[in-house]
Amino acid sequence: MMKLSRLTKRVDGYCMSSRLDVMQSCEEQMLLSWRSLPPYLAIGKRASCVYAGALDFVPASSSVDRSSLEQLQMFVTRASRLFVITGAGLSTESGIPDYRSEVVGLYARTDRRPMQHSEFLHSAKARQRYWARNYVGWPQFSSHLPNSAHYALRDWEEKGKIHWLVTQNVDALHSKAGQQRLTELHGCSHRVMCLGCGQLTAREELQKCFTALNPGWEASAGAVAPDGDVLLEDEQVRYFRVPACQSCGGILKPQVTFFGDTVDRRTVQFVHDRLAECDAVLVAGSSLQRPVKD
Repeated sequence: MMKLSRLTKRVDGYCMSSRLDVMQSCEEQMLLSWRSLPPYLAIGKRASCVYAGALDFVPASSSVDRSSLEQLQMFVTRASRLFVITGAGLSTESGIPDYRSEVVGLYARTDRRPMQHSEFLHSAKARQRYWARNYVGWPQFSSHLPNSAHYALRDWEEKGKIHWLVTQNVDALHSKAGQQRLTELHGCSHRVMCLGCGQLTAREELQKCFTALNPGWEASAGAVAPDGDVLLEDEQVRYFRVPACQSCGGILKPQVTFFGDTVDRRTVQFVHDRLAECDAVLVAGSSLQRPVKD
């Protein structure tokens, strides 16, 4: 399940200073990541997260031998300030597919590709298509629950083993599990932001707006992508109406980093600062083959 990446015990080459304003800003974003979740998500409580067919998204892997388990145990035991990076592979057992796994990944099963940042910004039709698909897929996507890996990492944090966790995922499963020393590097699908005034809204509230604006509109959901999207034909979304920001009339976008966009520099700096404070790095569910641009 977990791919281990052991880096040197001393993290060199960063030379970053601690900036209080940046830290406070990032901490506020982290708190919002779970405080703004709908109240029914039962944060921190364990629950069964595997529904029928969920394991269809888990890529095949060889069994873990005793020696590998002992190496992992020794690695974690020796670390006093562990820095953890998680990717899409951690959420497949919760029923959320990843993009690149052979046979079961989204790219292997379909010819679909995720929304591009520039396309979303410059095309009203693209935004209509995106939000229609997201509206249909949201009930299923938002209902996914953490699996044992999320809870194990949460337990390690509570025991003081994990200094910081950075996830590439936008599914909020770490927040649902109760992880607090957390940065959602690519944002979170449970939040929506206005590109005009910056106002944040819970995604669940936007779902109500979609329903009110589109009475009688419906479409059946197929497989849900890692970002909550489902496949719909253009004709199906032709009359779907998308709300604007209630404060300024601006464009609404999920607070996630789309493909082709870059992560906010303050967030990157904050993550680098936390990394410099750690003595070991554990990578779970990610190949790290596509580094994040800063």
